[in-house]
Amino acid sequence: MSKEHDSPQGGEKKRPLAYEAYQTLAEAYAACVATKPHNAYYDRPAVLSLVPEVTEKVILDAGCGPGVYTEWLITRGAKVIGLDASENMLAFAKARNHDRATFVQANLEEPMPCFRDQHFDGIVSALAITYVMNLQALFGEFNRILKNAGWIVFSTEHPFSAYQYFGIENYFATTPVSCEWRGFGTKVNMPSYFHSLGSIAAAITDNGFAIEKILEPQPTEEFKNADRQEYEKLMKFPGFICFKARKMGAGSLI
Repeated sequence: MSKEHDSPQGGEKKRPLAYEAYQTLAEAYAACVATKPHNAYYDRPAVLSLVPEVTEKVILDAGCGPGVYTEWLITRGAKVIGLDASENMLAFAKARNHDRATFVQANLEEPMPCFRDQHFDGIVSALAITYVMNLQALFGEFNRILKNAGWIVFSTEHPFSAYQYFGIENYFATTPVSCEWRGFGTKVNMPSYFHSLGSIAAAITDNGFAIEKILEPQPTEEFKNADRQEYEKLMKFPGFICFKARKMGAGSLI
């Protein structure tokens, strides 16, 4: 596969919500994402447990960051396109995966005309939809680019945890939020959006998907060895939530 895939030209594009934060974090993020507990021992095992057979399948890694999920998919025989808004993150993804994948710089809050209809067999998206305000539009675009009976596996902040952490006044409203991230050795202000559980589910089902599984993960034993206090907390209350959904349509078994 080619190393790069140029993003579409024409018209000024909206700057992604967390663009500056991830540009700043990219080097530190890439350096420790393989062992940082919330990524390596909490989110990643949960997300990957939901991914079906990918050999010879065309998969989109939506919000690929430094390319850790891309690498996992490639080693299992997938043909992968990694998408991210941050060129710094993409540089690390390319360095990790070399010419084994194609990479695209694009904003998940915008349409993706660089991908044709029904192009992908599956989509993996780890902790990325929290940076998208309009989930209905995003999942409509995911439906367009997925083949019939194609699947999507994604993770995001658990709404209950985010509601509590940010002190949200109206649970049902999609709300801009932000906090200071210190866990990667570089302090940055990280903006995102709070989405209710119902709004996430509606974005899935309103756009032609059937939810196959919802997973509220618990941390692995490796997490306990790395951060016992946070491990005990996550064993009792969820920080992330994962979904597996499948596109309905002609050829679907649903």
